[in-house]
Amino acid sequence: MSGRVRVDTDGPLARVTLSHSGKFNAMSRAMWRELRSVFEALQHRADLRCVIVAGEGGHFCAGGDIAEYPEFRFDEASLREFHESDVWGGLGAMLACDLPIVAQIEGNCMGAGVEIACCCDIRLAADTARFGAPIARLGFPMAPREAQLVLREAGAATAREMLLEAAVLDAPEMKARGFLNEVLPSHEVAARAHERAQRLAQLAPQAARLNKQALRALTGAVPAPALLDEAYRYADSAEHQEGIAAFLGKRRAAF
Repeated sequence: MSGRVRVDTDGPLARVTLSHSGKFNAMSRAMWRELRSVFEALQHRADLRCVIVAGEGGHFCAGGDIAEYPEFRFDEASLREFHESDVWGGLGAMLACDLPIVAQIEGNCMGAGVEIACCCDIRLAADTARFGAPIARLGFPMAPREAQLVLREAGAATAREMLLEAAVLDAPEMKARGFLNEVLPSHEVAARAHERAQRLAQLAPQAARLNKQALRALTGAVPAPALLDEAYRYADSAEHQEGIAAFLGKRRAAF
């Protein structure tokens, strides 16, 4: 089972659920492709006013499905295809969506989860949620477009801690740093996300779409082409292979 991205609608609201049982909703390649298809479809739904993104089973998203990584990460071309087509395809579709997006964040929000949350307009989290991108422990960097997204939305200090120190931060700290709009007790997060989505849905839909387009244009810088050209040359490096092998072998990586 490679997980799935489920979408349900209730009047003017859509609910997108990340579901990967037993893996805290870690994103598989199939899920990234589904995320893209889901948001491309939502973009053209004139009857919808707002989208809620949540994870299943008390967690948002624990990152990428590392069990898949040995299949493609150690070749530069396939690694580039994964990040630039699969991952950025999903994230890009979220960013291009003109509907307001509310993130309902619970439990683990790591790596891919942080990136998906960065694509949302309003972010609510349980007080027990945890945030990070500890891929330095796996021996590889964050892809340039994804790093730029996290840098823009989470801030430079937070991005550096997550990427360079493999820091994991709690919800109150992320609220203090401006990443989250609200932190609530776990049992209140779903209801509050629905409440805020309903509030958004009652406002002028054309204004919402135009505001999303303007905000996207004002913050839509892209990484330098030279950076993208060299971004995936580490694919077959010893560190990259050791980091993933150690994770899958449940041992500490020897860098």
